[in-house]
Amino acid sequence: MIEVDGVTKYYGPFPAIKDVSFRVEKGEIVGFLGPNGAGKTTTMKILTCFHPPTFGKAKVAGFDVVEDSLEVRKRVGYLPETVPLYTDQTVRSYLNFIAEVRGLDRSQRKKRVGEVMEECGLEEVREKLIGKLSKGYRQRVGIAQALIHKPEVLILDEPTIGLDPRQIIEIRHLIRGLAGERTVIVSTHILPEVSMVCNRALIINQGRIVAADTPENLTARLQKGMRIHIQVRDSDPREVKRVLESTEGVSRAYVDKEISQGVHRYVVESSDRTDIRGKLARKVVERGWDLLELHSVEMSLEDIFLQLVTEEPVETETLS
Repeated sequence: MIEVDGVTKYYGPFPAIKDVSFRVEKGEIVGFLGPNGAGKTTTMKILTCFHPPTFGKAKVAGFDVVEDSLEVRKRVGYLPETVPLYTDQTVRSYLNFIAEVRGLDRSQRKKRVGEVMEECGLEEVREKLIGKLSKGYRQRVGIAQALIHKPEVLILDEPTIGLDPRQIIEIRHLIRGLAGERTVIVSTHILPEVSMVCNRALIINQGRIVAADTPENLTARLQKGMRIHIQVRDSDPREVKRVLESTEGVSRAYVDKEISQGVHRYVVESSDRTDIRGKLARKVVERGWDLLELHSVEMSLEDIFLQLVTEEPVETETLS
């Protein structure tokens, strides 16, 4: 549905993105993740035909963003980071106006406006002025305007920025409900956004794609050893740390936090993926300490992100 091949974009002498390549299949929700200034918005603007690439090719639904930009625009719904809303219009009149701009026949507009208001949870505020709405409802209106023409591809740039926790949950639920019929790209720098909403993550750093996979596959590829949390009731944390580090297969152990008086949680890292939990348990029990908890911990998306954005970019061909 979306194909990006070797795209580079210069602003003057500065390359905002460099040799970016990726694919997004029909029906996927893909998170486009990166720190501020990494090139996310530039890539989104190329896919939505706001800016042409300097080099490379990008296609949406089979149409080239430069040679067939009008066809691409017909098939893309876009929610920019700053939502373009007319605050002196009601929700219904604004969506009717957008439907008209998008070329919907008069006979179709009323029905389609009603459909997107229902889909986006706007029916109870349909006659309210947009300027009187909360930020969460304005964001819903922004998503509704992106959906009004039944696009095959939906591109959302920072869709939950500036929202309160409840509004964030509501917008994430709405985005998840858009999958299947549409292909969705969610551009964000908020790590939980991707793990909670998306099937797959594209991670961009310094203008280059450094990873493209599911969070689970990224964890398997990047986590070289096991990470284990172990909770022990003890008298001397330094002695527990020494014993844990002396266990075969352990590369590092440290005190993570004091849970309560005399109870500490330790983090133990192994040198490879060999399961060392049994060895650790025996060491603790043999010393006469109380073993209160022991379990392995996978890398979080935050761990993956931090590791990738502090490394040199890798070849994207190995990640697709």
